Amino acid sequence: MRRRGRAVPAALVAALSLLPAGRRNGFAHGGPSAAVTDDRLSGAGGTAPAPDRPGPPPTGRTGEQGADTGESRPHAAPDRGAGRGTPRERLRAWAELLRVSALFSVPGDALAGAAAVGRRPGRGTALAIGASLCLYEAGMALNDWADRDEDAIDRPHRPIPSGRISPAAALGAAGVLTATGLALAARAGRPALTVATGLAATVWAYDLHLKHTKAGPAAMAAARSLDLLLGATATAPGAGTPGGGGPSDNVAGATAAATAAVAPTPGTLTAALPALPAALVLGAHTYGVTAVSRHEAQGGSTGVPLAVLATTTALAAAVLGGGERSSRATARGAGPQPGDTPGQDLFGQDLFGQDLFGRGIPGRGIPGWATDPLRLLVIALTGAYLRTAGPPLLHAALNPSPPLTQRAVGGGIRAMIPLQAALAARAGAPVTGLAVMGLVPLARSLARKVSLT
Repeated sequence: MRRRGRAVPAALVAALSLLPAGRRNGFAHGGPSAAVTDDRLSGAGGTAPAPDRPGPPPTGRTGEQGADTGESRPHAAPDRGAGRGTPRERLRAWAELLRVSALFSVPGDALAGAAAVGRRPGRGTALAIGASLCLYEAGMALNDWADRDEDAIDRPHRPIPSGRISPAAALGAAGVLTATGLALAARAGRPALTVATGLAATVWAYDLHLKHTKAGPAAMAAARSLDLLLGATATAPGAGTPGGGGPSDNVAGATAAATAAVAPTPGTLTAALPALPAALVLGAHTYGVTAVSRHEAQGGSTGVPLAVLATTTALAAAVLGGGERSSRATARGAGPQPGDTPGQDLFGQDLFGQDLFGRGIPGRGIPGWATDPLRLLVIALTGAYLRTAGPPLLHAALNPSPPLTQRAVGGGIRAMIPLQAALAARAGAPVTGLAVMGLVPLARSLARKVSLT
C-alpha cells in the first residue's frame, strides 16, 4: 500500500513537469489575457513589448524559478528590488524604467529647432539637448512612479511593480533629473530657462494628473513642441545670450540673425518664433502617438489608429507642400513688387525668390542642380517618416489587439526621428537632417533590448 501511495504523487509530479514553465496555473504571466507574445511584434523589431511579457527570471539557475506558480513570483521579486541584485540587473532595471531606447528621439528636437532659426548647432544647442534628455528621463521615471498601482495589474513586469526599483528611488530620480535639466537650460540663457521651466511643468502635470484626462494627448504634444522651441531659443542669436549657435547657414536665417542681433536680450524668445510651425508639426505627431498609446494595454480601438494615420499623411504633405509653392515662385523668378507684402508658406518662408529651403535671392532663380538634391533629400526623409509610422498604424486599425497597438506606438516614437530630420532639411540644414537620421539605426538596435514604452 505504501508503494502505491508513493506512485500516485510521483506520476502527478511527472505529468506537471511536462507543462511549460510559467503557465502551470492555467495562464501566462499577467492574467488570462496574457497570451504568448510574438517578439516580432513586441520589441525584437525595435517596437514596444507587450504589457504581459514576463520579466527576466529571478535567478540565473535554469529550472529553479521557472517551476514557481504565479502566486509565488510577487514574493520573490521584491528581494531583487532592494538593491541586492547584480550590478547588471540593477542597470537593466534602470534602463527599462528610463526607456533609454527612446532617448534617440530627443536630440532631433533641439537640432530641428536650431535649423528652424537658421543657425548651425552650437554650445546653446548642446545645452538644450542635455536639458531635453534630462527632462525626458525625468518624465519617464515620474510616469512609472505615478502608474505603479495600475502597472501592478496591467504591467507587472515593469521595474517598480516587480520590485526591482523602489517607488522612492524612481521619484527621487525624477526630481534630480528635472533639476539637472533646468540647470543646463539656465546655462543657455534666461529665455531657454523660461522655455525649459514650462516644459518641466508640462511634464509633471501630465504624469501626475493630465495623463488620465482628455487633455493628456494635448499636454504631451505641448511638451514635444516646447522641446523643439527650447533648442531654437537656446540657439537663436541675441545680445547677451551665452548659448547662441553657430553662424547662419541660409539666407533666411541670416536675415533673422541680423534682426535678432540688434534686439535686446529679452527679444531672444521672439527670435525663436520661426521655429513655431515646425514645433506644431512635431506636436501634432506626438498628439497622435499619445492618443494611440491610451489603448496599448487593452487594445480595441480601430478609429484612433485610422485617424492618426490620416494625420500622419497630412503632416507629411505639409512638410512637402509649402516647398512646392516656394520653388514655383523661384522658378518664375518672381520678386516682391512695390507695395507688396511677401507671401509665406506653412513654415513662414518668403515665397518670392526663395527655393524650398529659403536660399533664394529675390528676383533671381536658383539653378536646378543646386536645389534638386536638397529637395530629393526632404522627399526621402519624409518618405522614411511615412514608412516608419504608417504601416504599424494600419495594422493596428485592421487588428486592434494590444501587441499591434503597442507596435503602432513604438513606430510612432521611432518615426519622430525621420520627421525631425525632414524638418531640419526643410529649414535649410541638410547636414543636420542627415545627422539626425543617423540616430535611427542606434535607436532600432537598442529598442531590441529595452522597451520603447
